[in-house]
Amino acid sequence: MSDSSASDGLFELEAQGDQAAVRRPLAARMRPRALDEVVGQAHLLGKDALLPRLIATDSFGSILLYGPPGSGKTTLAEVIAAVTKSRFVRVNAVLSNVAELREILRFARARPQDRTLLFIDEIHRFNKAQQDLLLPDVEAGNIRLIGATTQNPSFYIIPALLSRSHLFRLEPVASEDMIAVLERALKDSERGLGGTRVTAHAGVFEDIARISNGDLRRALNALETLVLGVPIGGELKREDVEIFARERRIRYDRGEDEHYDTASAFIKSVRGGDPDAALYWMAKMLEGDEDPRFIARRLVILASEDVGLADSRALGVAVAAFQACEFVGLPECALNLAHATVFLATCPKSNSTTEAIFAAKRAIKENPVQAVPVWLRDAHQSTGKRLGHGADYLYSHEFDEAISGQEYMLDPLQFYTPGVNGAEAAIGERLERWKELKKTIQSAAKKKGKGKK
Repeated sequence: MSDSSASDGLFELEAQGDQAAVRRPLAARMRPRALDEVVGQAHLLGKDALLPRLIATDSFGSILLYGPPGSGKTTLAEVIAAVTKSRFVRVNAVLSNVAELREILRFARARPQDRTLLFIDEIHRFNKAQQDLLLPDVEAGNIRLIGATTQNPSFYIIPALLSRSHLFRLEPVASEDMIAVLERALKDSERGLGGTRVTAHAGVFEDIARISNGDLRRALNALETLVLGVPIGGELKREDVEIFARERRIRYDRGEDEHYDTASAFIKSVRGGDPDAALYWMAKMLEGDEDPRFIARRLVILASEDVGLADSRALGVAVAAFQACEFVGLPECALNLAHATVFLATCPKSNSTTEAIFAAKRAIKENPVQAVPVWLRDAHQSTGKRLGHGADYLYSHEFDEAISGQEYMLDPLQFYTPGVNGAEAAIGERLERWKELKKTIQSAAKKKGKGKK
């Protein structure tokens, strides 16, 4: 081959490489190449934070990065590998298998000088056997593991691996950080969209950040899609973002962390008396295709757990909402759920019955179980009658306010303490009156018994 043809071939390969780079998604092209380029995550990367010190001194072992999509988990892993000059091996847990893992680990053991950094994306998808396979090489230091997951590691990562790793939680990227990256991406001619000469109308970046829900990758991909729909040298308008946003889906994974976190926020908002926040989280669940019956079941539980006797109507409203979800269905049953949600959120609150049943259960578990008093035992059978069951029972309705003065436990215990909110205040007053009435009756009975003697 002549020098000329060799040069032509080299230029052709370089051109192909440039075209391949251009074809890569904008989010991939704009990925930070150094730690100081990473945006957001000030709690992990700010001054005096632990992670930058571990990276700078190359003194970390294995790391688990836990956070929502687009928060920078893969970026951090690649930056860590670059800074520490480690051999970076990337594996996706969805696509990988035991055979591939064994080969990677075998190579890492054979070449310790390469200092292999194994990055496993979506590590929560690995089963126990696959995670167990990593343990010996993690312990021996043959590899340093960086696992990325969107799910709570406590539920998905085996304890042995969890205990051998530093766990860092990433938060959604803040809007101001996202806007700064979007502005840079639009102007960057080397890696970004600067070659399009497209400009953005005021407010466009804010709108893209708002619909991206803290997911920087989604924001960059949205910007790229929008810019490619505008003529060279044109202007991107807020109306373009609005049209684009109509097709977006919110991030909500039924059965995963987002499901549980949103449901938790919903319940805590109702419990805390904030109907607006409760409606917001409920709307998010419904927009994410949550089963409305799941929401209704949570309200039925909450009606007794958190409203209780402060307003006993809450349970009826919640059960009615569940029934409405059963025979009305979406979208109309959202109205019934909203009705129940606002009603329960604005009800006075009491967890007295919840505390009472927990206390009763503790008494059963921690102490000898009391026998049923003879006077309370069933007397419908002839054998029971012969044994004197129910013989001394006092029928409550024959006494004022249905208080006979009789005890209903051999060793009386108190589990229920009335609250002071809503209707329960009157219950507390009634119980106090009954307690005094009971004492009076018992005292009179005691005196009468002594008199007979």
